[in-house]
Amino acid sequence: MSYTTVADVKTYLGIAGSADDALLATLIASADAIIESYTHRVFQVSAASTRYFDALMDVDGDTLWLGNDLYTISTVTNGDGNALGTADYVTEPRNSPPYYQIVMRSDSTAAWTYDSHPENAIAVTGMWSVGGTAAPTDIVHASRRLTAWLYAQKDNHADQDRAFIAGNTTVLPVNIPADVKAILEPHKKRGAP
Repeated sequence: MSYTTVADVKTYLGIAGSADDALLATLIASADAIIESYTHRVFQVSAASTRYFDALMDVDGDTLWLGNDLYTISTVTNGDGNALGTADYVTEPRNSPPYYQIVMRSDSTAAWTYDSHPENAIAVTGMWSVGGTAAPTDIVHASRRLTAWLYAQKDNHADQDRAFIAGNTTVLPVNIPADVKAILEPHKKRGAP
């Protein structure tokens, strides 16, 4: 799911025809990959998905460390196969997503556990992103702006300024626009380089 659209980028660039639509779609994917690589975050997803956690390695006392941003929680299934109710846990932060921990409430009778093995014992289903199904407005603009910048690079033969994907890794260009960096910097995951 892209943070911007070909139509929005074309409007931003003042492009009327459809000759470069395929190129723009590819560049949007590259821009989004650069944004996610720079911030170490995903800003929107199209649907809920389930992630699995180790009942020993990902748990510290009453706390389940999620490792990634979680916008909404659909279900939490403990390692013993029992679904936890919202009265059993709280999230961190408490009042607004994205969440990074699920903490058992002190008055809950449940505890993080597992039956036969701890690996992938706990399942959490939800929207694993910063913004659920809609990226924040400034990230949408950053994607549009970065796509436009990448599009301008097609006529620039200085390869060191281009972003490209090598295997599963996006290689960042030497310099991305300063205004895009300014938008992305506050969104960087804590502890990320």
